[in-house]
Amino acid sequence: MTRERGPRTGRPGPSRRERGALLAASLTAVSLTASGCVVVHGERVVVPAGTRGEAARAVEEFTAAYNKADAAYDASLDAAYTAGPLKVIDAARLKAGHVNHPGGNPQHTPLALSDVRYTIPKKAGWPRWFVADAQANKGGSARWLMVFQRHDVSERWQATYLTLVAPGALPEFEKDADGWAEAVPADASGLAAAPGTLSKGYADYLRSGGSSFADGTHTSALRAQRQKNASRPGLATQYVDEPLTDGDYAPVALRTADGGALVFFSSHHFVKQTAAQGASVPAPNANVRALTTGEIKQTLTMEFVANQVAVDPAGTGGRVSVLARVEGLTSAKGE
Repeated sequence: MTRERGPRTGRPGPSRRERGALLAASLTAVSLTASGCVVVHGERVVVPAGTRGEAARAVEEFTAAYNKADAAYDASLDAAYTAGPLKVIDAARLKAGHVNHPGGNPQHTPLALSDVRYTIPKKAGWPRWFVADAQANKGGSARWLMVFQRHDVSERWQATYLTLVAPGALPEFEKDADGWAEAVPADASGLAAAPGTLSKGYADYLRSGGSSFADGTHTSALRAQRQKNASRPGLATQYVDEPLTDGDYAPVALRTADGGALVFFSSHHFVKQTAAQGASVPAPNANVRALTTGEIKQTLTMEFVANQVAVDPAGTGGRVSVLARVEGLTSAKGE
């Protein structure tokens, strides 16, 4: 297979420095020639992706929508606030929840974020994006690491990536005198791997191994667990891994203080379980059944989307370290 594919009042507004920076960038984008002609170079001018006030409002609006959707098990309530891998993972979770609990989520606890830190890069062109790193009342001590993106100034900010990262695991980011971060292009050189190649590289690694990724929970340990699953008597388990890089699934990367990059990227996975003749596939749990079409007789094929965040070190010959990974079942088929 080769497919790619409570609310607060008094919200902070942009500071005087932020307003000045954005105004200066806007004026730079328009050059007035001696002849009176106006030339716009908005796609080439490097500007902050947004203000800190805009980022704070985006996180607040996402949190409010997320809580409404989670309480009702209704994906339509936060669909406008999510995109990319987070959208499909979240929508499938809510769909399964609704099938099993049509009256709503009996275990709902509102998500509350605190100590939110914003990393906003300066970049040219669209999409624009920023990273929010927050403590939450869910996920234990892990911090919620989210990417928000939009493709036009008229669009709403949407959360595209969400991973949970251990405290202190994030590297320090490179920032200028005004506190703006640096976006790393997908084809950037001078790194262990260009950010745009990580999705394919990760799929290749899960399939065949190699030395491009450092050992860890989401690399060597995941491969070892797959090999163990594949050898279970009476049940054959096959894995197919694919890159996922188009549109809102495209990777985004921030420059780290040591010259490397922190990269967010997506991937696409299939797991097929086939029982031996006369045996049956182990009964899946209620959430898997809720997303399954067909009758599970001898095989069950499950489709997953995952989003990862990784440290991509400076220089050649280094190994990429996957810090965190969130994978969600999006559909399944029984035969």
